[in-house]
Amino acid sequence: MAVDVLQDVRMRFLPMLRAAALQYANRVPDGYPSIVDDPNSGTIGIELDPSYALYIARGEDGLQARMYRRSPRTDNRSSSSRQKYAGAPFSDVRPLPENVSDQELRNLLAELMSYYNYQPGLLYITDD
Repeated sequence: MAVDVLQDVRMRFLPMLRAAALQYANRVPDGYPSIVDDPNSGTIGIELDPSYALYIARGEDGLQARMYRRSPRTDNRSSSSRQKYAGAPFSDVRPLPENVSDQELRNLLAELMSYYNYQPGLLYITDD
């Protein structure tokens, strides 16, 4: 896949990322949000904090949306037959068409923002 496809996505997606970064500037840890803008190496995206990020990347099979987030345990009824650890990292990789629409890009960004807003009110995540 040529860099031109990712450059096209970059031109349309970067203004959305900048607007989201302005909205979240006072709500995230210091140093975040961070906009990743490196189409030559095949990645553009945003990191809201160390646990919540969205990247549009050039993969082996074409464009991919890579979303990283924490998976909170929000419903005990749905996990009664198995143990689910709260705060476990979750990675979601989805294929995207080369002619991805602006609406699809906005939906991915809105999904990331929704996950960030819905997270439990954790003050610190530590390893014990």
